[in-house]
Amino acid sequence: MRFIVSSSSLLKNLQLISGVINPSSAMPILENFLFQLDQNKLTVTGTDLETTISSEIQVESNDTQSITVPSKILLETLKTFSDQPLTFALTGENTLEIVSEIGNYSLAYESADEFPTLPTLEDSGKISLHSDILFTAISKSIFATGNDDLRPVMTGIFFQFTPDVSRFVATDAHKLVKYSRKDITTDENIEFIMPKKALNLLKNTLGVQSQEVEISYNQNNAQFSYANLVLTCRLIDGKYPNYEAVIPKENPNVLKVNKNVFQNALRRVSIFSNKSTYQVKLKITGNALVLSTEDLDFSSKAEERLSCDYSGVDMQIGFNAKFLMEMVSHLNSEELTIEMSEPNRAGIVKPVDGLEEGEEILMLVMPVMLNR
Repeated sequence: MRFIVSSSSLLKNLQLISGVINPSSAMPILENFLFQLDQNKLTVTGTDLETTISSEIQVESNDTQSITVPSKILLETLKTFSDQPLTFALTGENTLEIVSEIGNYSLAYESADEFPTLPTLEDSGKISLHSDILFTAISKSIFATGNDDLRPVMTGIFFQFTPDVSRFVATDAHKLVKYSRKDITTDENIEFIMPKKALNLLKNTLGVQSQEVEISYNQNNAQFSYANLVLTCRLIDGKYPNYEAVIPKENPNVLKVNKNVFQNALRRVSIFSNKSTYQVKLKITGNALVLSTEDLDFSSKAEERLSCDYSGVDMQIGFNAKFLMEMVSHLNSEELTIEMSEPNRAGIVKPVDGLEEGEEILMLVMPVMLNR
């Protein structure tokens, strides 16, 4: 086995793949990259058994062979090189030699026979999405996913495609994000739940370049193919909760405020909030909004007054300031609205502007009980 490859090209692809590798895996072989050489095509794969990423790299070679290479030492070595051609060759029993312009380096490799069988999708359906849309959908919703292993369906994003609209939904029962695209539809209803780790890996690789992403799916797995990368993951098994049931339909009290002004005020007053509840009180009277926080344990409190547009009855309502700041930070708009019905019911946060045609986003935050 012998091939020549650009050091920067190899490093770039290995860094994308390395995010899937668990350095403390119970199976030591999973700490390796799988190298599959087929003449001038090198396919590199990493997996944690739940998620698998493969990348195809162009090399100079006439050989065909597969081995596995320790990921940590290879990555650390490649990071030290300037862009240059590197020669990889098997020089002895279980020894891989790397030859650069200035030196020779040897490391042990292992047989590819020990590497897990790569997943394949049988009886799969297909849908195509542009990478920019998929990247935006993941970025604007993944922060709302939960971390409770007892409720695994809420630890991922719910992908829902219909003949009328496509939705990406995330919730942890305290906050919820529904990102919708009316410009993406399918002939049939398609639903599956993507796990968070795979979504983060997908988001990190989608930002590299703009292209179409082909999604293949069946009952157990989903596969995303784009550029020279293929990401395959096991889907979360279970039925996603009826998220529409928790979104209040009648919200007559509507607060409209400048996003940056509101965000900065929230950031300041939250410093003085109780660090277990992060409670912030919104007191709305006429066209005046007062944000206030208090931490009785440390005798600290803060209050800021903002101008706003408001239609509805005078209201006092409490929210978790951290949740509100997270939501606002993911909205690319100059103004936003908070729609409310009662102080004990969820608030709906929406952007006023900054959306593409056919794009909608709704964020829900549950209220917290105000201190008396």
